[in-house]
Amino acid sequence: MNSRRLTASLALLIPALGLPSLAGAQPSAAPAAAPPLRAPSAPPQAAPAPSRAAASSAAAAAGAADLRRLGEAFADVVDKVGPAVVQIEVAVGEDVSSPLRWFRDGGQRRGLGSGVLFSPDGGILTNDHVIDGARAITVRLRDGRMFAGRVAGRDPATDLAVLRIDAKALPTATFADSDAARVGAWVVAIGSPFGLGHTVTTGVLSAKGRGGVGVNDVEDYLQTDASINPGNSGGPLVDLDGRVLGINTMVVSRGQGIGLAVPASMARRVAEQLLRHGRVERAWIGVGLQDLTPQLAAVMPSPPRAGALVNAVNPSGPAARSNLQPGDVITSVAARPTRDAQDVIRELFHHNVGETLPVEVVRGGQRYQTRVTLAPRNEPAPPALPVQRAPAPHPDLGLTLHDVPAPRGERGERGEHGEGRTLARVAIVANDSPAERAGLRPGDVILEADSRRAPTAAEVEEAARDGELLVRVQRRGAAFYAALKR
Repeated sequence: MNSRRLTASLALLIPALGLPSLAGAQPSAAPAAAPPLRAPSAPPQAAPAPSRAAASSAAAAAGAADLRRLGEAFADVVDKVGPAVVQIEVAVGEDVSSPLRWFRDGGQRRGLGSGVLFSPDGGILTNDHVIDGARAITVRLRDGRMFAGRVAGRDPATDLAVLRIDAKALPTATFADSDAARVGAWVVAIGSPFGLGHTVTTGVLSAKGRGGVGVNDVEDYLQTDASINPGNSGGPLVDLDGRVLGINTMVVSRGQGIGLAVPASMARRVAEQLLRHGRVERAWIGVGLQDLTPQLAAVMPSPPRAGALVNAVNPSGPAARSNLQPGDVITSVAARPTRDAQDVIRELFHHNVGETLPVEVVRGGQRYQTRVTLAPRNEPAPPALPVQRAPAPHPDLGLTLHDVPAPRGERGERGEHGEGRTLARVAIVANDSPAERAGLRPGDVILEADSRRAPTAAEVEEAARDGELLVRVQRRGAAFYAALKR
């Protein structure tokens, strides 16, 4: 092939490849010099992985920060509700048995409990067993002030009581919706265990709806593992928002870490009625109930999975008028399912006398609905405590005295009277008298009467004429002061 034909072939081929045509091209300038060769740069290195020790240290720091935040949350709770928690001292006679922490002071046995302020004008909620047998009640606030406590009302069925003190603008606690509380949530107990005022313990809400303890007529407890001891009774169980979930009531002694509290939903209802009316009006339908056990269900025709078995019906009660019969199984009250007898009792407690509630029952395998109107439960009023009774009229404050030779130590204090000096000894203490309430007993020796040292019987009687008397008393080698007031 000659050179002309080769040039023409190249001219046809190059446009077809999309390359610049070489035809008629002028010679180009010399190519630019190539950049100098360089060694390739190393790829970016990832940050070195932290060592195991560094990771462990970081985790520990994060955990410590979490614990500090939790501790601050507990402290915030105490700051919020602590001022509303009170210590209650109760003076009782010698024949009262109670789970309170007892000590002797002022010639009589004294118990220590706790309470919580729920109204700014001095309303205090506590346990009824805290004030059982009380001859005198003293309330100590967190700021150190002390007041005489009066009983506004008692409800032994729930083991709750309300006291009043003469004070205004007091800090109060807020009640939570205990029905909405979650099992497993943190809780704080505040009280005066063994007289150690305003002690704080923590734990979790272990369970709700505990009954069947057999201590009180109405039982629907919160359970907690927060430490509760004698003296905590009546104090609050609080959530992390500083709201009262329950009133600490008792410890299951045969277990460990099992404390029980009356739930706030019940406690608030009882407290309001006691403060307003001095008593609690509880609803009643007139049936006896027991749990529907698997053994019972196995011999019943088409039984429900759960419910409360009616074992008795009062012929004159609301249930009889609504055609409930023994053998019926109550499966719901007020549209709330009932798993057992305790659920029925709990639901009725949350409703007022006069309300009409729908009740669903299973009878012979068939479901029926009826409506029951709640009637008042006729409960006798609890007996009056000594502190609630008016003192019997005694012009001499209930003391009968006679003179005895003064103890040697007291002769030294009134040496100007010589060895023949006598003192007044208590011979008789009248029932329900100021002297009895002050804890005086036959055999006590009066060492002082209204600052008069080593007084005679006549001098004590003279000092008592105005209806008030401060005495220093000797009993079995120990001395104490007592105040008597007509």
